[in-house]
Amino acid sequence: MSRSDFRQAQRVVVKIGSSLLTDGGRGLNVKAIAEWVAQMAMLRQRSVDVVLVSSGSVAEGMSRLKLKTRPKTLHELQAAASVGQMGLVRRFENEFQQHELLAAQVLLTHDDLSDRQRYLNARSTLLTLLDYGVVPVINENDAVATEEIRFGDNDTLGALVANLVEADLLIILTDQTGLYDANPSLNPNAQLITEISVDDGLLDEVAGGSISGLGRGGMYTKVRAARLAARSGA
Repeated sequence: MSRSDFRQAQRVVVKIGSSLLTDGGRGLNVKAIAEWVAQMAMLRQRSVDVVLVSSGSVAEGMSRLKLKTRPKTLHELQAAASVGQMGLVRRFENEFQQHELLAAQVLLTHDDLSDRQRYLNARSTLLTLLDYGVVPVINENDAVATEEIRFGDNDTLGALVANLVEADLLIILTDQTGLYDANPSLNPNAQLITEISVDDGLLDEVAGGSISGLGRGGMYTKVRAARLAARSGA
């Protein structure tokens, strides 16, 4: 599949990162969320299935708890996620309702996708929601996940969900323009890569880590997720 084929996709997974959702950590970016939901509603009007993988629960929790830096300990992260998840889900539900669409919250851990029975149960639930025309809003279950069972980042979770629902297309939204052949903040001659094979070795050379510090991902995890999704048929 090339970029020109994207319009043919009938099932799409959209992953939105923490720094976008929370306006760089200053609380939920309500305007941006409304715009994304409106675009997803347009896809639904074209009978395209949409699954949303949403980061942002920890960052929103940090904002609500007035924390200046991301917590370091697991129980603090889980507490922030629990607080933030309330606002995140309510915001998405309200915005989808504006377009007469139902949304459903689905929280997953690595165990849910590594155990065959739980994998099949999660798959059946998501496919049933899509059959009903509902937009699943998926996040890692940060409130109960331990270091041993964390996905590590929601880019990876997005790729696994794309595999789970047999999506045609995985779209990862980020606060960066895209992937460059060099660090654009250090090299003014860096060129944007608009299309590249997942098997191209250049990807390993140019993908870096998270810049914002709000999420656990970065360009490296996005490249890894792209490879995982592509090799699953997306």
